[in-house]
Amino acid sequence: MSEIMENPKGGCALAGINSVLGALDRVCPIFHSGPGCCMQSSASEQGQSGHKSSCFVSSVSIPSSNMLEKEVVFGGVNKLRTTIQGAVDIIDADAYFVLTGCTAGIIGDDIASVTNEFLEKGIPVYPIETPGFTGDSNLGYETVWNTFLEKVIERDVPKDDKLVNIFGIIPYHDPFWSGTLEEIDRILSRLGLKVNTFFTKGQGIEDVKKSSAAALNIIVNPWLFKGPAAKYESKFGVPSLRIPGLFVGATDTTKFVRAVGEALNLDKDLVEKVIADEEKYVYNYLGQAIGVLSWKRFAVVADANNAVGFTRYLANDYSFTPVLVIVSEPVFRPEDKEAIIKEITDLEYARPPKVLFLTDQYEINQAIREEEQEITLLVGSSNDREIALEKDIQFILGSFPMSERLIFNRTYAGYRGSLTFTEDIYDNN
Repeated sequence: MSEIMENPKGGCALAGINSVLGALDRVCPIFHSGPGCCMQSSASEQGQSGHKSSCFVSSVSIPSSNMLEKEVVFGGVNKLRTTIQGAVDIIDADAYFVLTGCTAGIIGDDIASVTNEFLEKGIPVYPIETPGFTGDSNLGYETVWNTFLEKVIERDVPKDDKLVNIFGIIPYHDPFWSGTLEEIDRILSRLGLKVNTFFTKGQGIEDVKKSSAAALNIIVNPWLFKGPAAKYESKFGVPSLRIPGLFVGATDTTKFVRAVGEALNLDKDLVEKVIADEEKYVYNYLGQAIGVLSWKRFAVVADANNAVGFTRYLANDYSFTPVLVIVSEPVFRPEDKEAIIKEITDLEYARPPKVLFLTDQYEINQAIREEEQEITLLVGSSNDREIALEKDIQFILGSFPMSERLIFNRTYAGYRGSLTFTEDIYDNN
């Protein structure tokens, strides 16, 4: 790495893998890494996600080979073998996944040969060979699903035309992931669909195995999951519908519902009835608060998914003026940046904001500090509170990392989540 980054908003690939596995019920990660990786990779994601962590196994309770100098010189597969056996003996999990840290990745330990020994005995132990230095936690999310597609998901599962899989909401990397998935599940269930969120409702590895039965993959993210989505379609015949950003509020959530209805050829009368009911529910509450919130000129600092959702809701549904949007996660492909910018700037009732892609906290602070237009509301992470205080800007804690509040199933997404978002704007007025 040629540069130092101040306060990166996310962990390494290993941290992303650990977060996904930690959110699956009764799944046990096993680290083949140096001492400290379990705690640090948990702390970099789960530790900054509204004070939630895996209920099954996390942080220092994760089995680890704790590689030292001896393993670096002579190899660590023997120590890994005893670590896996110990985990299987002590932890009653439905599946075990061996993750390689940077040390194991550098020396090239063959972890697949060890996991195969356990698979041959009928013990579900799978390798994920992606050391942390290969990328960030977004890569970790995709890496887990690529592994599932190659080694776990079953073929020839009978198709279910009412089953859908939800992707793009990353556990822990989005502090609101539980509530967001629950809101998506609630809405789609009203359409008569069965929903694989994978990370709520006690779902686990069996739901992953049978996910090839789905009629549709719904990807709620403007740029992630392209590779796994293509594999789902080519290997299992499951097509994908990409929702180009988190939907917050009635306007974009209604677009989402209609898009799903069209993709699955659902009964149009049912789709419109659900929309009418949900919009009536939201607008009834908003109608009671007309005039409560004053007009704002706002800025957003968030990952691409939430940056799209927050900006479009505040501009389109609440008629606030967008000034600056900073996408704070690393996005490298030009076509992905173009897609994100399009969603953020294609607004109904406002001039488009300035859009920047910045991951360094110093650069983020400077962009806000030097913005020529006045900002009266900032939606961001715990890292962004300091600049809001410096500039005397109203601040809403809405993105990762989030270390100042406890988040269970709270969300800003969907119909009902937008009411919570609006309450928080008033509460911090």
